Amino acid sequence: MKQIAAGQFKAQCLAIMDQVSKSGEPVLVTKHGKPVVKLVPAEKQGDDIFGYMAGKVKILGDIVGPITPPEDWENK
Repeated sequence: MKQIAAGQFKAQCLAIMDQVSKSGEPVLVTKHGKPVVKLVPAEKQGDDIFGYMAGKVKILGDIVGPITPPEDWENK
């Protein structure tokens, strides 16, 4: 695991975050040689099932009304 001093981390924070994200290798940030925090890549979230088809379907006509006209219905 790579170690980096807090001052150096502060100066290069965004670049180090990009590197950890791409490589997957955690980085240990130290102050005065003592570990303070460990930067690890975030877990990828699974795709959400809700809304994944948004924008892929086009609704035509009335989706609430009956498919056939009322005249075709049988009276029982």
